[in-house]
Amino acid sequence: MGLVKEFKEFAVRGSVVDMAVGIIIGGAFGTVVKSFVDGVLMPPLGMLVGNVDFQNIFVVLRGGTPGGPYETLAAAKEAGAVTLSVGVFINAVVSFAIVAFAVFLLVRGINQLKRKEEAAPPPPPDTRDCPFCTSSIPLKATRCPFCTSEVEAA
Repeated sequence: MGLVKEFKEFAVRGSVVDMAVGIIIGGAFGTVVKSFVDGVLMPPLGMLVGNVDFQNIFVVLRGGTPGGPYETLAAAKEAGAVTLSVGVFINAVVSFAIVAFAVFLLVRGINQLKRKEEAAPPPPPDTRDCPFCTSSIPLKATRCPFCTSEVEAA
């Protein structure tokens, strides 16, 4: 029974919940980036390099039935051909680079915020030392509560 209780404590910690939310949002972000790369970024890039459809860059390792050549990767797969899908890999690498850059920017921004918090000047002290007994007394005190000496107000 101790194992179940320990797991419940682990699962409801704030950091675990935050991590779960991050994974879910990251998955959704990955889907959006894949859609952007496949549908928005790569088509114009393909036009610039000579009307190349990156999704259909592939090498047939073993032909299917009917035999090749195949116009598209989908046609090769439908015929049962074994292919090396180079274009799909290129799209995946571009998607990864975009996601990695976005994560880099996010982490960089968080680190800058942390540095600003760390660099903030400490608050001014609200106590001072008594010049007679060196006890810590409030700044506005005119008499030391420890040695009862009169001190100048700050």
